[in-house]
Amino acid sequence: MSMRVLSQRNDDFVSNSYLVVDQTTGKCGFIDCGDPVDHLLAVIGSEGLELERVLLTHHHGDHISGLGHILEAYPGTPVHAHPAESNEMMGVSQTIEPGDLTGIGTLEIVALGSPGHTAGMLNFLVRDPGPGRPGEVFTGDTLFKGSVGGVRGPGHTTLADLRHSVMDVLLELPADTIIQPGHAEPTTVGQERHDNPFARLWSGELPEGTERVVVLSPGDPEEAATPAVLLLWATDYDSGHKAQVRYDDGTEDLVPGSWVQPG
Repeated sequence: MSMRVLSQRNDDFVSNSYLVVDQTTGKCGFIDCGDPVDHLLAVIGSEGLELERVLLTHHHGDHISGLGHILEAYPGTPVHAHPAESNEMMGVSQTIEPGDLTGIGTLEIVALGSPGHTAGMLNFLVRDPGPGRPGEVFTGDTLFKGSVGGVRGPGHTTLADLRHSVMDVLLELPADTIIQPGHAEPTTVGQERHDNPFARLWSGELPEGTERVVVLSPGDPEEAATPAVLLLWATDYDSGHKAQVRYDDGTEDLVPGSWVQPG
């Protein structure tokens, strides 16, 4: 078993930065790097590891704010992101597309296209050549333990895209694949197939809700409230809530729970 995964969390955003270490070669790489990253940089130095590359799932600040510290400590380190994401941030030196292969030491890494939260979102499946070792997939803001990413942030696409990324890409991986999410705690593909309320709704296992509500984003006037049916109300990764709704024109949306009011 040559893969070791270390993480450091930003307590304000509950966001994770990861250091993936190939213990066979002593090479390592970051997958996302929101501040702070000091502990992970200290591990590289104290263990004499070789930083081979940085892989970024998407351009949002809570996942890239530590990149400057990494490049200050290790200038010239290759930084990879999807072309649609690289245009939104500084420091990317190489683009990477869905389906591309790269690696850290002897570890193989496959870039998985997972649009929805952002147009160029990539998830990274890391495979350890050691026997019996499950793969680990780093899901950014696509899939969390018990929840999924939103489609309201900068650069988002559609709920249909997100649903495809979750159901047809991530949850089609082997059940023992470890999910290392961009926020909160790790989980597995099998656990999310069984327990994730959004996956259960989208698979037809969980019936749609029927409660009438209105959706109103903060700062909008009351007359902007949009009538909808509340299909699902679920706990989000930060202990808040996320809701899937269907507007009266038939379109569906994912919104923060704070936007939903009784109809």
